[in-house]
Amino acid sequence: MAILELRPLERPPMPPTRPVARAGAVLGYVAALVIWIHFIGIPNDPVGVLLWFWLFTVAWHVDAPRERHLDFARDWWRPVLLFTGYWLLRGIADNTGMPVHISAPVRMDEWLGGGTTPTELLQHKLCGDPCIRDSAPRWYDVLLTTVYASHFWTALLIGGVLWMRNRAEWLLWMRRYLTMLYAGALIYFAYPMAPPWMASKLGVIGEVHRMSGRGWSELGLHRQSMVLMGMPNKVAAMPSLHAGIAFLVAFYAVSRLRSHLRWLLLLYPVAMSTALVYGGEHYVVDTIAGALVAGLVLIGCAAFERSRHPTHDEAR
Repeated sequence: MAILELRPLERPPMPPTRPVARAGAVLGYVAALVIWIHFIGIPNDPVGVLLWFWLFTVAWHVDAPRERHLDFARDWWRPVLLFTGYWLLRGIADNTGMPVHISAPVRMDEWLGGGTTPTELLQHKLCGDPCIRDSAPRWYDVLLTTVYASHFWTALLIGGVLWMRNRAEWLLWMRRYLTMLYAGALIYFAYPMAPPWMASKLGVIGEVHRMSGRGWSELGLHRQSMVLMGMPNKVAAMPSLHAGIAFLVAFYAVSRLRSHLRWLLLLYPVAMSTALVYGGEHYVVDTIAGALVAGLVLIGCAAFERSRHPTHDEAR
């Protein structure tokens, strides 16, 4: 846990920014981002997303001196280093010689689906029979692809907003998020597992297509990694970090917010899990495992903080 001591420095508030200057700078930022998305793609990797968020903070505090704009780099270099370490670990986790598990998750999901995996059931019901990967997407394909893609931004954007508003809360969130990533990476080393689309290619289950990006196929949208590219791991399936981080977001928000409406945030991991199972990316058991890991991460980080910093005063 010591590596996650991402202690932000004590700093005075940002100087006030003229509303007209802020509005103009933000409009320029939005225009630049839209042009980037149109010609290159939606920023997808953590470093790329954070670079764009840094530019947003510059636009938001456009009247601040240049030295204050470097606060972002001073606080975020450790998380960026840890994101890079996770990316490297995840990329080599399938090259250890460990056997790839194929049948065990299939049997568990077949039990949950009454003899057929929920992925096969959902693709048969929602995609069509036969399911054609390149057929025109339906409205729910667009929704589910958007939910799936939100995995690459949501946790980081929460971190970015917290960094701007409350660095103590930012520290707590980043500790949980990074712990979740590394917990998943360690499990990928110990338990490489074939996802449904791969099991289908191997003939273990019926025909399953990988359709997580289908909803954007006619919208001209695509994700583009700016910095951390390559290093894929096709058997990084158990647990599902897509589902796990969605559960982490929802669980953390429910524990920190006080509005009765906060419980609606639990719909996010449910929607993410549905997108993953329908898209052939994960089994239901992967998403359940992701939820369990998220819960353990929250409990473990809270216990760590209570043992080290009973009042969290030093994080403020």
